[in-house]
Amino acid sequence: MAKLSKLVAISMGVASLACAPFVYAEQRNLSLSERLDMIERANDARGRSQVELAQQVDYLQTEISQLRGISEEHNYKLSQILERQRELYQELDKLAQLAQQMSELKSQAPTSSSSQLPLITDNKVVNPVQAGAASYAENLDENQAYDKAVNLVLKDKLYDKAIPEFRAFITQFPNSIYQPNAHYWLGQLLFTKGEFADAEKSFETVVEQYPNSNKRADAIFKLAMVAQKQGDKTKAKAKYEQVISQYPDSTSAKLAAGRLNDL
Repeated sequence: MAKLSKLVAISMGVASLACAPFVYAEQRNLSLSERLDMIERANDARGRSQVELAQQVDYLQTEISQLRGISEEHNYKLSQILERQRELYQELDKLAQLAQQMSELKSQAPTSSSSQLPLITDNKVVNPVQAGAASYAENLDENQAYDKAVNLVLKDKLYDKAIPEFRAFITQFPNSIYQPNAHYWLGQLLFTKGEFADAEKSFETVVEQYPNSNKRADAIFKLAMVAQKQGDKTKAKAKYEQVISQYPDSTSAKLAAGRLNDL
């Protein structure tokens, strides 16, 4: 009997729990106006969320555009660096050829001042001429001083130490046949260091004082590059056009034509 009473009590409790949700639902019945208010609030919240989402999308699109611009700028700078590196390698190759030619000549050249010596350019040895008009300096100290400066660039890769050596050579041997090359290479080294004002002076010396130098076309091209680095696009354009006009078949003219398109 006691067990039956407990079973009945448990059944009634379960029934009451089952009915509870319906009672709670009845107590939570809302009027039509209250439901409309609830719907309006939900719509307002949804609208605000959509506005915030749109703002976030706009912000992300702006960031993407900025990052894309930065990436394009970096790619452009990288292409400039690679182009500059290629030009420098070309110049170093020329100097290496010149240094080898000079070394061979010094080991073969007789001491007599009436002997014939080959005429040296940056890239080749041409037919011999009389020693008095030779392009290889007869002054041993002059040759050694120039060789020392060149070797600091080619062999030792000590570019910072080569700068004072070229400057000392220019001062010590003002009438040397190597003067235009010394000024040009001093300008190259200064340009590489970012000392554009001093580099410009060296290149201008080659252009103005050595009109027959085979470095003049390169020097004009480098003056255009200096102007471009300094943000003077008008001057850069004029110099690029000058080298194309005066030396149309030169390598510098071809490089200048390509750079004109980037201005």
